[in-house]
Amino acid sequence: MHQIFIDGAWVQPLEGPTHAVTNPATLEPIDTVADCGPVDVARAVDAAHAAQPGWQNVPAADRAALVREIGGRVHDNGRDLATLLTRETGKPLCESIDCIEAVVALFNACAAGASLSVGSPHRQPGAVVAAIAPFNFPMLFMACAIAPAIAAGDTVVCKPPPENPLSSLMLARACGALPPGVLNVITGGAEAGQALIEHADIGRVAFTGSAAVGRTIAAAAQGKPIDLEPGSVDAFIVCKDADLELAVPGIVWARLLNAGQVCTSGKHIYVERSIAAEFVERIHQCVGFLDVDDPMKPATDLGPLVSLDAARRVEDQVGRSLREGAKLILGGRRFRPSGLPGHFFQPTILSDVRAGSVPTREEILGPVITITPVIDAAEALRLARGSAPGCGASIYTSDPQAAVMAVEPLESGMFRINDPASGNTLGPFGGMRHRGILRELGGADVEVFQRSKYLRVAEAPQRKSWWFPYGARTRWTGCA
Repeated sequence: MHQIFIDGAWVQPLEGPTHAVTNPATLEPIDTVADCGPVDVARAVDAAHAAQPGWQNVPAADRAALVREIGGRVHDNGRDLATLLTRETGKPLCESIDCIEAVVALFNACAAGASLSVGSPHRQPGAVVAAIAPFNFPMLFMACAIAPAIAAGDTVVCKPPPENPLSSLMLARACGALPPGVLNVITGGAEAGQALIEHADIGRVAFTGSAAVGRTIAAAAQGKPIDLEPGSVDAFIVCKDADLELAVPGIVWARLLNAGQVCTSGKHIYVERSIAAEFVERIHQCVGFLDVDDPMKPATDLGPLVSLDAARRVEDQVGRSLREGAKLILGGRRFRPSGLPGHFFQPTILSDVRAGSVPTREEILGPVITITPVIDAAEALRLARGSAPGCGASIYTSDPQAAVMAVEPLESGMFRINDPASGNTLGPFGGMRHRGILRELGGADVEVFQRSKYLRVAEAPQRKSWWFPYGARTRWTGCA
């Protein structure tokens, strides 16, 4: 059984059952971890609380040097970290490499900004931060909580997701140069998370995940400051003047990245009716050539979903969408590519999706592309506002200036024009609903009393090197 990390040491849990962490592609066991209870949670929080005053008083330059050293250690162990991340999450190997590179860049950015984090009128150090990460990007989102917190002088207790905690535990090894108690990592599920959030010495909570769990966490926090980023149903809007040569592969990559398990990408497509048939045909051709296989193979584009429950949930959402009138163009079922027994779901395309049906009101965390034809961009914006936006929407048009004016009423923390989410850019992101106040991946928190919108306009739209297919991305970039 894997140990937990408390007060600068690897220790055995004192209570609770255990569960196996398995490879979602092969179902082979990787390791066993504890489902920590209140006793182990209290040990971790007590260590962080005791370490906090001393860590806060460490000169900012010295804190920055240690944060930068963590980034260097992650880089040096990038190959092993990426391999472990793929084995426990099911994301393709090149996507794991991208995650490791983003983690390195994040620690370096926070190190550079460490001296600026002191004295902010809205972000004073001095807290013990509880960090709870989601299953889709466990190590990256854990780093999003750790790096800015320790750079600012806070201490942290982390609870990675129960489905795939091993890469976060390996990240803790890269943080070994920190003083004891500055970083602590426990394992477990909802019970551990509840005990952590409710502990009296927790001063701040950071969570990224589903809206339902986010509401539960907000209630359990009992007034503690929360950096809360729940999922959403953001839109891709495709205008009749869009360049489909670029829009289609960009949307397919952004929607199906990590087998569609991405909270910050658009989830549903509104396309002007005059080009809808051509758009659907191009999407079909693009998705049909994707390679679904063992994520350890260099050419694999899509791996499995994280768990059997996740696959069943997506299957149920597709089934209900069809019963509500959607048209199945491709996929729609679980399957076993190359005979693999894991939690694979066919890349799926649903067209003629009605407004108000499942894909417009529920976040589908799976490889499912859903499309609603609309009269024009104005109708698309109206329908998008009526769904559940919040994290990141996109519009494709040859008139970006008009798009900038049009998106103002849309409640989305990010809006991209002619460009989906980047594969290698550390831009801030965060939602505008459900108390979404954190802007992650930017090296520092924004003013928490503002509702900022991150707007990205592609100056020279072009196909990106990190889009599908992944067959050409076989080298280890950036990682040792």
